Amino acid sequence: MGAAIAGDEIGDISARLDRLAASPAIWTRVVLLSLGGCFEYYDLFLTGYVAPGLVRSGILTPTTPGLFGTSGVASFVAALFAGLFVGTALFGFVADRFGRKSIFTFSLIWYAVASVVMAFQSDAFGLNLWRFIAGIGIGVELVTIDAYIAELVPAALRGRAFAYNSAIQFTAVPVVAFLAWLLVPNAPLGLDGWRWVVLIGFSGALFVWWIRLGVPESPRWLAQHGRLAEADLALRALEAPEGARGGAPPAKVAAAEANPPQGRFGEIWKSPYLTRTVMLIIFNVFQTVGFYGFSNWVPTLLIKQGISVTQSLQYTFIIAIAAPFGPLLASALGDKIERKWLIVAAAFAIAVFGLAFGQTTAAIPLIGLGVMLTLSNNILSFAFHGYQPELYPTRIRALAVGFVYSWSRLSVVFSAFAIAYCLQWFGVAGVFTLIAGSMLVVMLAIGLLGPKTTNLSLETISK
Repeated sequence: MGAAIAGDEIGDISARLDRLAASPAIWTRVVLLSLGGCFEYYDLFLTGYVAPGLVRSGILTPTTPGLFGTSGVASFVAALFAGLFVGTALFGFVADRFGRKSIFTFSLIWYAVASVVMAFQSDAFGLNLWRFIAGIGIGVELVTIDAYIAELVPAALRGRAFAYNSAIQFTAVPVVAFLAWLLVPNAPLGLDGWRWVVLIGFSGALFVWWIRLGVPESPRWLAQHGRLAEADLALRALEAPEGARGGAPPAKVAAAEANPPQGRFGEIWKSPYLTRTVMLIIFNVFQTVGFYGFSNWVPTLLIKQGISVTQSLQYTFIIAIAAPFGPLLASALGDKIERKWLIVAAAFAIAVFGLAFGQTTAAIPLIGLGVMLTLSNNILSFAFHGYQPELYPTRIRALAVGFVYSWSRLSVVFSAFAIAYCLQWFGVAGVFTLIAGSMLVVMLAIGLLGPKTTNLSLETISK
């Protein structure tokens, strides 16, 4: 009898969450979580923007002497994504074990401290080591935020929530691009400009405690761990301010299990999750070739096109201004177009605009195509960040997303060297041919194997 009552209470928590309206209380939580992720995105995307400064200071070389050389720009890219791989694959489960809120805070502090130490390195080994350590914290943080938002927002708003989340996070891209344009060619107060860019990102740590105070623990996570009174209290904070409870529930809200089992890694290899896991592994291996193949390499690609370091950073800043607008423009479609088809359409656009970029050398067309590539990449990003956590239940959400997402991190480690090789031997056109082929695989994987999720409750999708 007690087990049945507990199951009913857990189901009530989920149903109440999906009945929430689009109130200021909901959007405030989404904004606060997104601001936390903003600092991760700053650190994530500074890779490409500070690369010319690292080369200029003599710490790294623009090309890689050997396939896996440790002194080239590719090694710096690989170090970050090796850390992201460890963070997502090995430590993604910690948010399932210890809660979304505590891990959100801890991982943000971790990456901030590691980035400061990295800023004072003077050789390739030390630089790459601390870049790797920072990457672990970033990897855990991004998985936690995705699970957090998916569980906190009602089904009818998830698409828009992830669009706004991405738009806020991507504001970090033009900021870091602008700072790199101003600072990387110079040495203010005798300190290399790239070091200033890294240190400015550390200021995000000052906002950690303020951000965490405004965000409740995930009611779904609390209910899953038997903390029903706390779940009810956290949910009332979302319901009460605007009288948000009472909207129509989404279709087919599935009942929660009584005394649901603790999640295990082996569960992702069983039906119905096996197909989803295989599909997301294939997707993540190839999507990063297009996304990071452009964002991490754009200044270097422009220099290869014959543009000076200062001009390439200026062009990169102009292109980066578009970063938040991709998700923002697509936010109106986030809950109207099925998410899997939004991902397929964005991948197609990346392939087309990328091939055109590789054949262009004039400034205005380069900037225009760079903007279109950025918009397409960031629409793809917000769509799949919302899609992945929808496909697994609360008990294994962070663990599963961390595992499948880790393949993207591993992919970038190797694709960084592949892109460096293509750039050296086949030029910019060769790089974008590689990207276009990768986007074709993405389209086939999601289009053929991806389930539908738009406007369905998380519990229904999990069933």
